[in-house]
Amino acid sequence: MKPMRESSPKICPVPLEQQPVNEYEALKSAWLYSWGQIDLLGYGKNLTRLALLISFIVSPIASASFSVEKQPIQCGFLIVLAICLLLSLFVLRLMLGWRYVGDRLEAETVTYEESGWYDGQVWRKPLEVQTRDQLILRYQVNPVLQRWQVTLKLLGVTMAIDLLLWAMFRLISA
Repeated sequence: MKPMRESSPKICPVPLEQQPVNEYEALKSAWLYSWGQIDLLGYGKNLTRLALLISFIVSPIASASFSVEKQPIQCGFLIVLAICLLLSLFVLRLMLGWRYVGDRLEAETVTYEESGWYDGQVWRKPLEVQTRDQLILRYQVNPVLQRWQVTLKLLGVTMAIDLLLWAMFRLISA
């Protein structure tokens, strides 16, 4: 990498699409990534719809593993586990996108490419830009990250309870 460039606040050498504030704007307007910013009811509805879609995909697989007529409870446990696991992967992917933008907003410097992967540059953010980026991080990005983290924790607890109940059911039915 080439040495850092010092620049006045008015002249930013970073291409527009690589500036952290513009990456944030693009992320929050993207359909899936915007889920973290909508109201709690809408967020829950979107996750529920996605869970229903996943259930249509995993139900045939679960019913092939356990006979629905002979072992409906095991089949149900497997469906719940698969839904939670796939939802967790989905939420984790969205969270990583928000984390990447958050890290770029938090940094004092911006790494960027002028024309290709071979000419990386580093630009030190002026104080005004750092302050603006910190405010966006604190009041816009961090609440979304916290929502994704809570969702992941709830899905993890649900999977743990599902596995515990499945194990207890196997012991009782054995």
